[in-house]
Amino acid sequence: MAASSLATLRSKIESDLRGRVASPFAYRDRNAFELVSTGIAEMDALMGGLPRGAMTEICGAACSGRTSLLLSALASRTAEGDVCVLVDARDSFDPLTGNAAGIALGKLLWVRCQNIEQALRATDLLIQAGGFGMVAVDLSDVPARTVRQVPLNAWFRFRKAVEDTPTILLLLEQEPHAKTCASLVVRLEAGKAQWTQAAVSCYPFAKLLRGFSVSGDVVRSRVQMPEQRVVNIREGTQPKMAAPRGVFETGTIWSR
Repeated sequence: MAASSLATLRSKIESDLRGRVASPFAYRDRNAFELVSTGIAEMDALMGGLPRGAMTEICGAACSGRTSLLLSALASRTAEGDVCVLVDARDSFDPLTGNAAGIALGKLLWVRCQNIEQALRATDLLIQAGGFGMVAVDLSDVPARTVRQVPLNAWFRFRKAVEDTPTILLLLEQEPHAKTCASLVVRLEAGKAQWTQAAVSCYPFAKLLRGFSVSGDVVRSRVQMPEQRVVNIREGTQPKMAAPRGVFETGTIWSR
């Protein structure tokens, strides 16, 4: 085919797709995202940060540090001027705790839901509307068997809605459920708790929880990561390569 014919065909395709597809012939690496800080240096070193225009899943059992990571991420984003949304599937968010964690509540839209159906409908409307720096969906108090029943096409629709936008879609769950729709999946696990002596004379053995360490592992990532150091661990005499792991500490409000 002559070069002039190819140019004419290309021009016609671009004209037909104008307004629907931006730069149809331009190559874009689907694994290249703008990464922003979670507010926790150890997690940024592990994950590279939170990718804009993609879905990130943070999963773990109760008291695994999910909420601490969520609060830190919201605080980091609102401090940078982003307007964020928290879709709270079980109406469990505490604004006082969020304020103590550094969240600019004036830049946070708190959507209080009673069940997962309301949460999914709200998420769909919000990400389709656009304009938010982060849409965080807290499903961590919803039973895993219930979240497991969400059809895969719902996660796919959410992923497509934030693709090529500056929005971070952050899901908090007990287990990962979005499968390949998630560009980044991180599992958190609580470590040893730290206690401090309570200043109560009538209860000399009373102690207050000061906080606990949290370890994180990248379960799956399609994000181009910054260069990381590989850590060697040894079991007996056989060396093994450890998966990247980040450790940070979370504390109670009264310990600050």
